[in-house]
Amino acid sequence: MDTVETNIAIIGAGFSGIATAIRLLQEGTEDFVILERADEIGGTWRDNIYPGVACDVASHLYSLSFAPNPDWSHHYAGGAEIQRYLLHLVERYELRRFMRFGAEVLSGRFDAQAGRWTLSCAGELVVDTRFLISGAGALKDPRIPPIPGAETFAGPAMHSARWDPTVALAGKRIGVIGTGASAIQLVPEVAKEAARLVVFQRTPPWVMSQRDRAFTAIERWLFRHVTPLRLLKRLSIYLRHEFAYPASFTADRWTGRVFRRLLINHIRRQVRDPDLARALTPAYRPGCKRILINNAYLPAMARDNVSLCTTPIAAVDETGVILEGGDHHELDVLIWCTGFTVDDPLGGLRLYGLEGRDLAQTWDGRPSAYLGLTMPGFPNAFMLLGPNTGLGHNSVVFMMEGQVEWILQALRHVSAAGPRAWLDCKPERLEQFLAELDRAHEGQVWATGCQSWYLNEAGENFTIWPGSTLSYRRRIRRFEPDDFVLGCT
Repeated sequence: MDTVETNIAIIGAGFSGIATAIRLLQEGTEDFVILERADEIGGTWRDNIYPGVACDVASHLYSLSFAPNPDWSHHYAGGAEIQRYLLHLVERYELRRFMRFGAEVLSGRFDAQAGRWTLSCAGELVVDTRFLISGAGALKDPRIPPIPGAETFAGPAMHSARWDPTVALAGKRIGVIGTGASAIQLVPEVAKEAARLVVFQRTPPWVMSQRDRAFTAIERWLFRHVTPLRLLKRLSIYLRHEFAYPASFTADRWTGRVFRRLLINHIRRQVRDPDLARALTPAYRPGCKRILINNAYLPAMARDNVSLCTTPIAAVDETGVILEGGDHHELDVLIWCTGFTVDDPLGGLRLYGLEGRDLAQTWDGRPSAYLGLTMPGFPNAFMLLGPNTGLGHNSVVFMMEGQVEWILQALRHVSAAGPRAWLDCKPERLEQFLAELDRAHEGQVWATGCQSWYLNEAGENFTIWPGSTLSYRRRIRRFEPDDFVLGCT
């Protein structure tokens, strides 16, 4: 058995874990370890390699403010370029010396007497740590819906987040189940190769145009050498996204109705067949589900070799998809674009806090955390991009950077209290926070009746922050000791 003793354990070597490690180093702290379940860094951008994968937030904002990249090739970076950026950060800051790969954290237990966590990891690795910071995120474990016979399909079948590049697509009959963010990116690329492509749609997404282009060599030179220009570019992107919040996401605003009309007109311009255009037009309000940004999806749906199927799926068999009513689509390849287990962000991890409290049981279907950062009963444990800190309009990297700074303040506070001190959120603070969130969500567009991964089965929104990113950053600008109990043995 391999045992590691450290002051800080970071779960995940994706954007959040890398950002936390860099800031710790900048603060002069090197007593930490990064635990990564895979064999390489990158998280989302390591796992998602399907054709067309890209970010729908502009590159200069979807990057760390304290580790910028002046050399983005496009306004909207592809997944491979984002992964190269993260790899560059790891090499630049020499982070591999802190990393343990193949170290999936299976469980963690807190010892109040010692003020420390014991983490049991894959590969018989045990980590003894004072502080636990999870940067694992919620969009990591693919969800396959419980469709009868899904496992019986005889041909290649893969989830978009587990793409197999060795599967030949050219000339094949291909089915794509789902029309979310990954589907609208990969469908246009797959359609170029497929003999026949069937897109199985339960609910259409709102799709808006993407103003993307390559940066010129002169622009990249200026971003590299004229720092104020690069900062101004980042600010302009941020403000453009931020102004979209009150205009589009507050229910019953006239601006939302105008926005809806603009999106409908966009669909009609892209898809000339009126029946197909109607089938691709959502009945719910824009923003109730995530608005998707892509220029190629709607034209791809109008291709001769692409068909849209809106009849519900009854089952999958060895040769294809069976619809309600009995129609059968024979397929050679099946692609699942069905999202992630967002309602179970812990995945296989089990955390046991004070008095053996089980975090999964404590959540009981509604993941929650005070400020999206920490849970009562789980001292010295923090999470990045936790419950109710997701966004539908701006860059989560901006949110995450603020969270990292708040956690650093918390670490300083508890460390000053002694080597065995621990910090635990007061339960009433979480209750007040959740009540505040629920009140705020009542006036938002995602509470207007559509089903989305933003909501749990009870209709509670456990994913999205119900306000601007600036309001959240103001909220977490300063760590407030009065929100916590300081334990010490």
